[in-house]
Amino acid sequence: MNDAVSAVAPAASKALHGDAALVRALGPFQLGASIVNIIVGAGIFMLPALLYGRLGAGAPLVFVAGAMAIVPIALCFAAIGSRAAATGGPYTFVGAAFGPFAGFLAGALMWVCNASSSAGVAAALAEQAGNAWAALREPLPRAGFIAAAYAAVFALNAFGVKLGARAIVLLATLKLAPLFLLASVGLLFVDWNQVGAGAWPSWSTLSWSALPWSALPWSALGSSMVLVVFAYSGMETALVPTGEVRDPARHVPRATLSAIVLVVLLYIGIQLACQGLLGARLAGSGAPVADAAGALWAPAHGALLATAAVSMAGFLMGNLFSSSRLLFALGRDGYLPAAFGRVDARHHVPRTALLAHAGIALALALIGNFETLALISGGAICLLFAAVAVAAWRAQARDLRGPGEPFRLPGGAWPMPLLAVAVMAAVLATMSAAQWLAIAVSLLALVAVYAVLALRRRRAALG
Repeated sequence: MNDAVSAVAPAASKALHGDAALVRALGPFQLGASIVNIIVGAGIFMLPALLYGRLGAGAPLVFVAGAMAIVPIALCFAAIGSRAAATGGPYTFVGAAFGPFAGFLAGALMWVCNASSSAGVAAALAEQAGNAWAALREPLPRAGFIAAAYAAVFALNAFGVKLGARAIVLLATLKLAPLFLLASVGLLFVDWNQVGAGAWPSWSTLSWSALPWSALPWSALGSSMVLVVFAYSGMETALVPTGEVRDPARHVPRATLSAIVLVVLLYIGIQLACQGLLGARLAGSGAPVADAAGALWAPAHGALLATAAVSMAGFLMGNLFSSSRLLFALGRDGYLPAAFGRVDARHHVPRTALLAHAGIALALALIGNFETLALISGGAICLLFAAVAVAAWRAQARDLRGPGEPFRLPGGAWPMPLLAVAVMAAVLATMSAAQWLAIAVSLLALVAVYAVLALRRRRAALG
């Protein structure tokens, strides 16, 4: 192994040595399917209406713009994932390139993203349930419903890895088939005038001022991009078990890029179907995907409401499973209290980490809504993506590598990471002060914990 890998700080080295006990059983198909499953969580069930309300007929193009923004990020993940092939995802990637404190910050950002996204999805699940049962729109029943949802996913995760993994696989199977069916069949019945086809300029008169969204403020475009980045996020979580992938130098790049292409096509198809089938009604829809399915065939409305609920429950399951392992890794490596790094003796799960993540996400879901929490999560993920892009540059520049021939970024070490950072910076510039404050407070609290524990370790080392 290259000397650059062995130079990683002790905390990261422990994670690398720990991977020796893992079985590399994941191939490109399994990894790609996992990435698609995690990305397609709850965002697509809410975003068609939110984006149409902001951008009108131009809403489908923001998914194209988001794809153009996410492809450089995916290439950077592919590059660093083929060079730092240890379990931990961005926590390991950034730590391998810049050392333990940078790795901790990446892990902390990832947890902020995961906690706020979990809370946002729980809030969206309550809203979807309220469309079926009006009583759940009241504050107290809504709070009880969200608490029950977290109690259920905690129980499934807390009593063994196999039970939680089986539930995730079942929920993933139930959610993806109806979405791909709507995206493909729905396009056959789209009224293209509702998508703005008649309002778009011809190539001969094409200009920015002629586009449907040209009169919109930059804040609307920026917040739409943050929401789309949130919808495309998930590969950073799916790549946490990189240490269990066969031949990661080959399979991580292939699985990552294939999954992103598939998700982009799915999202654009669903946005077009929703706009083309609902038209102006889309802006006020609380369940846009279900309403679009109902416009095709009335019984499909209930089926897609159930699909949305299944998808969101599956996201909560996977989010709690992965996020608890992230907190466990931080506790194991001494960056969080030792209790987070302990495993239940009977069921072999990090129960303290599970309880902490579920409890904090529950509190956020009770006081927030999907849109606000998704914007906070999207901002945190933009920062994390930028950090991984810089790590990819440094890893290739230093020729950091493990077994196998690593994936090399097109154009050399710096053009693609520079593009990725520039795009993320442009998106982050549109965030509100409140969203920045939420991310900053969370990070500062975690850094304070890190500093206290580092001071304790130093005192213990001095005797």
